[in-house]
Amino acid sequence: MPAPTLNREILRLAVPALGALVAEPLFLMVDAALVGHLGVVPLAGLAIASAVLQTIVGLMVFLAYSTTPAVARRYGAGEPSRAIGAGIDGLWLALGLGAILAIAGSLTTPWLVAAFGAPENVADQAEIYLGLSMWGLPAMLVVFAATGLLRGMQDTVTPLWIAAIGFALNAALNALFIYGFGWGIAGSAAGTVFAQWAMVGAYALVVGRLAQRHAASVRPRGGGVRNSARTGGWLFLRTVSLRVALLATVAVATALGTGELAGWQIAFTIFSAAAFALDALAIAAQALVGKGLGAGDESFVRRVLGRTLAWGAWSGVIAGAVIAALSGVIGLVFTGDPAVAAVVQPALLVLAIAQPVCGIVFVLDGVLIGAGDTRYLAVAGAINLVPYAPALLVVWLMHPTGEGALAWLAVCFFGVYMLARLGTLAWRVRGARWLTAGA
Repeated sequence: MPAPTLNREILRLAVPALGALVAEPLFLMVDAALVGHLGVVPLAGLAIASAVLQTIVGLMVFLAYSTTPAVARRYGAGEPSRAIGAGIDGLWLALGLGAILAIAGSLTTPWLVAAFGAPENVADQAEIYLGLSMWGLPAMLVVFAATGLLRGMQDTVTPLWIAAIGFALNAALNALFIYGFGWGIAGSAAGTVFAQWAMVGAYALVVGRLAQRHAASVRPRGGGVRNSARTGGWLFLRTVSLRVALLATVAVATALGTGELAGWQIAFTIFSAAAFALDALAIAAQALVGKGLGAGDESFVRRVLGRTLAWGAWSGVIAGAVIAALSGVIGLVFTGDPAVAAVVQPALLVLAIAQPVCGIVFVLDGVLIGAGDTRYLAVAGAINLVPYAPALLVVWLMHPTGEGALAWLAVCFFGVYMLARLGTLAWRVRGARWLTAGA
């Protein structure tokens, strides 16, 4: 495939994927803005409930990442019926896991909220929101899997449209239920759950038409669901290692002091925002690599690897330049406190320097996910913690203060941890063991 065509293919997949990725934080922002006008207590309750929900959902994102390569391989092999069947297996797995989590979460909501030790009035609001939101978990997980199915079929535009419609519906229903019906924080949860299930309905129509067009069965297949679970299990373990690293970093930031913790939240928010663009490239890499391996075209896969790595590195350079240029004012925008801005600026500069590395890491992650090399990713995730844990311990024992505190923590995360991820991923793609061709 000529280079300009490959570039267009990457953009065709990555740009809509970026829009769909942005929709998720917009859901949270709308909830926070509408609930915030109810008062401090409901907003604090929302913060607790959101922390629980985001943890659960973050661990389940493997449903999208495991479905995409499974579908893309079969699609690339010229077997669209089997491709859609593999995606539908992922949908059934998502629905089953979601049902289990919804029931367990609903029963344990009081204990989950109590673990935060919040005042009674805040805990009451959190329980209301979390208890209702648990029934949206099956819908959220099905949306993950359905998004993965369409990405595997080289379609990232339809998920963008469904995410946009879901966002608009969520905002409208939340406003109606909270203020029109006077349901308070319960209205926010009910509106979001309704919007999530409406998105499932939209995906059901799209997937149903695809299945009909290609004569694919929509019934669950035991073997297919088990295969999805096995592949997803390795990605789940890889996600757990990422969460361990993030939580450990927050714990050290907390030990350094309140100002440092606030500053780290700002730095990590900027890191997360930059990651959306880089994750979109990783999604394009997943879809194209899976399709290329399914077609048995290893030379095409190598070209995708090289081209997406170049895109990731240059995107990182651009993102880093923007972050560096704004590093002096970002803290002021978030807090209005010059002291916090001064504390966070050195960490932002470290983040800016590390952006090209982050871009390459995210792309390599997407390439190996697209290749179905999930077992290696799980093992590599554990290996990456080996150098990072001692580095974090050193920062904790040194207990630096002032502007240097966050800078050292940033060097630890964006230097030691991200470089460890770069090393394990780059070592893998230098060889050929991940290039397993065929459907």
